[in-house]
Amino acid sequence: MAEVPSYLTGYEALYASDPRAAARQWFADAKYGLFLHYGLYSLLGRHEWVQFREKTPVAEYAKLKDRFTAERFDADAIAAFAVDCGMRYVNLTTRHHECFCLFRTAQSDFNSVNSPAGRDLVGELADACARHGLGLCLYYSHGRDWKHPHAPNNDQWGGAARPQYDPPEPCYATGDDHDLDVYLDFMTAQITELLAQYGPIAAIWLDSIAVPLSGDAARFRCQGLYDLIHGLQPQVLVSYKQGLLGTEDFFAPEHHVPGADAGAAQRGRIAERPDRTVEVCTTMCPGSWGYLAEGAGRHKTEDDVWNELRTARAAGANLLLNTGPLPDGAIDPEDEAVLRAVGARIRAEGFPGE
Repeated sequence: MAEVPSYLTGYEALYASDPRAAARQWFADAKYGLFLHYGLYSLLGRHEWVQFREKTPVAEYAKLKDRFTAERFDADAIAAFAVDCGMRYVNLTTRHHECFCLFRTAQSDFNSVNSPAGRDLVGELADACARHGLGLCLYYSHGRDWKHPHAPNNDQWGGAARPQYDPPEPCYATGDDHDLDVYLDFMTAQITELLAQYGPIAAIWLDSIAVPLSGDAARFRCQGLYDLIHGLQPQVLVSYKQGLLGTEDFFAPEHHVPGADAGAAQRGRIAERPDRTVEVCTTMCPGSWGYLAEGAGRHKTEDDVWNELRTARAAGANLLLNTGPLPDGAIDPEDEAVLRAVGARIRAEGFPGE
């Protein structure tokens, strides 16, 4: 029998017969995870959508790579922190909408290895999570990319596909020169790298569902991607926010489980698949997932987090709680203190409502 991933310890019998069923059961039991939004936007401290909001030209924004050092990004400390907080998995932004990658990739030189940091942060975190028995989930921006020439353009797609540049951004392919399949092949190659380079992965967590939902979603070939992922690692779970196709392994809506009064796009496929676990993702800093300098002093308190956990558990959902690391990669001390206090409370009382 294949070796059981460390995070699936205790699920060996089910893993032997059905690795993905074992992973789904583990995920349903996990309850609580740590989300990390870290990238070039962290250096500016003005929200992870700073390139989009400020319409920074692609070439100018790309210069931030030369300032990326991540000198205090300590993967082992992050994993130990998650364990102390009562969490059972960690999710890192391997590549956000800006297209900067925190991993070694042959598809682009726009990555952390090819920066002053000179490091593969995903690889470091994968090793740390394995040592600490944590599942590693990998966030990947799928529908939205603000650098790749052939990513979805605004003339064909909604969902804030690209910044509204005026004059137009010269690096974007347009008209007959634009080929979405080139971008899809790029993503397939990168996700293949993520599943080939770092040992067992708990989940591929896709983002930017608003873009495919704004048009013919079939053009994104998502079922083929899901099948590829499951073929590369049979235990790995796939999520695409609230559900694009309904064949995802779990659903991950933002901030709350959408009710019956929510719009169709917000409801996604959740109601169609009551057999699937729901994971509510939310963030410690109101209004921002990446580091926001002006948000200091306004983050969630211990009671706020406890109530988030209570609400999620009452709905039978996991909670994926985000913190935006500081520009140097350190965990925000405001969030660290609160989340450690919540972890102590979980150890003393169990999860709220249980």
